[in-house]
Amino acid sequence: MRNTTIKVLLSILCLVTFDANAQQKTTNQQKKDTMTLPATTNQNSLSAQEREDAIKFLEETKSELFRAIRNLKNNQITFKGDTEKWSIEECVKHIAAAETTLWAIVEESLKQPANPEKREQIKFNDRELINAVKDRTHKSNTFSALEPANSPYKTWNEAMESFEENREKLILFVKNTKDDLRNHVSVLPIGTYDAYQLILLISAHTNRHTQQIQQVKEDINFPKD
Repeated sequence: MRNTTIKVLLSILCLVTFDANAQQKTTNQQKKDTMTLPATTNQNSLSAQEREDAIKFLEETKSELFRAIRNLKNNQITFKGDTEKWSIEECVKHIAAAETTLWAIVEESLKQPANPEKREQIKFNDRELINAVKDRTHKSNTFSALEPANSPYKTWNEAMESFEENREKLILFVKNTKDDLRNHVSVLPIGTYDAYQLILLISAHTNRHTQQIQQVKEDINFPKD
């Protein structure tokens, strides 16, 4: 399970690798919006601001997804602009499967001893990570286990029920956890991230594919009813 989840994370984190110079070109607005990323921390749990930021982001991306698929009919959710693109149903199945798999990665990281000495290896602050995952101008193929064809869900309703259940569990976890998320750091071949950042990645990943759903709906041939 550990090898599988790490491969999935690596496939997603391919989205956040960009030129080092680009990382430094942060706009003033991005600076205002940046969630804090302490170099080291002695606190045993999240700050009130960190907790609020994560909960808000998780709730927002959940609501965005539900708005995007509201009142869609079967011919709309199965529509494909071309054979190489995903349908809305396939996007939903991917989002739901990723929600489960990415959470398993967070759980795995929290089982390991805290390693705050590794924080100095973190290159992305929270906002940079979120923006990189949300940026759909950078394309990457997902891990095969998360391809819609390999989805554990038979229907999109089943996928959405799973997503909603797991997202509510994740929000409740963030609201109540005393775990030292910032000092559980995952050092991976493609980068270093703390457990809090991995939770933000889950939410950003939902946003990324909600954008994809919107793009399907904007296709000129998308069924109107």
